[in-house]
Amino acid sequence: MLSLLMPLSLSSLSFADNAKKHVAITAIVEHPALDQARQGIIDELKDAGFIEGENLTLQFQSAQGNSATAAQIAKKYAGDNPDVAIGIGTPSAQALLASTRTVPIVYTAVTDPVAANLVRSWEATGGNVTGVSDHLPLEPQMDLVKMIIPDVKSIGFVYSPGEVNSTIVLKQLQEILEPQGIKVVAAPAQRTTDISTAVKSLQGRVDVIYTSTDNNVVSAYESMYQAAVQTKIPLIASDTSSSERGAVAALGGDYYGMGRQTGKLVVRILNGEKAGDIASEKPQKTELYVNLKAAQQQGVTLPEEVIKSATKVIE
Repeated sequence: MLSLLMPLSLSSLSFADNAKKHVAITAIVEHPALDQARQGIIDELKDAGFIEGENLTLQFQSAQGNSATAAQIAKKYAGDNPDVAIGIGTPSAQALLASTRTVPIVYTAVTDPVAANLVRSWEATGGNVTGVSDHLPLEPQMDLVKMIIPDVKSIGFVYSPGEVNSTIVLKQLQEILEPQGIKVVAAPAQRTTDISTAVKSLQGRVDVIYTSTDNNVVSAYESMYQAAVQTKIPLIASDTSSSERGAVAALGGDYYGMGRQTGKLVVRILNGEKAGDIASEKPQKTELYVNLKAAQQQGVTLPEEVIKSATKVIE
């Protein structure tokens, strides 16, 4: 009798294991924008019926801003063989791809996935990678800069030279602004501890500082803010959470919404589609945040039309 029951029992256990999906998430660092993206992914999975602890195993590890740690996490995930591995931020997504060509990878908060060699084009091109970029056209953001600083002659750009997202944005800023007679002054900050010094090095040399989604910069935005107040150089950002942390204004994507968008791709893969059959996507919505207190502290008056068009006004 025991010999007859045993195969049935093992068969039931195998079915239960197959029914439970495994999603492994890694982020290059934790900061509000990336955290919002991660929460959006988790909420989308939940709404699609993938409940952690019931039919979903969910892992998360942060590389704490360290690329070597990102590589270690990626190797571990490749060995774990999840149903989907999610890389939040370019270095984490690149580390995942370097570790596996078989586990489906979904990236998010990557500015240029083609330049980062994650995918060959924005179309579905096979392989094991798809995802959602946080790429936004720079022209509307530069229009915002010119509305707030009408006589702008020079723009500072604090960035991490090791982050491909940021080097691409620097090149694009130079291509757009220099033909208009606006100088771009780059201030590299290799580590988060270098950011305050980088801001102060721009005092007297620029009219405004533009910040992108550089992960080092965003993760240490309080240092940017304090240095901007000291030097009276206004900060304008492409990450809306940066406005809540001291930028005068920010025009950017909704990272929570981007996470929900990313989660929909993950659900499609969990339901049987191949990552390589799904085209990369761009953010579906942008928002404008303004911070009146930061504007006063950084010596700039926000035009009324900018305030009226803002999605969120921070007093």
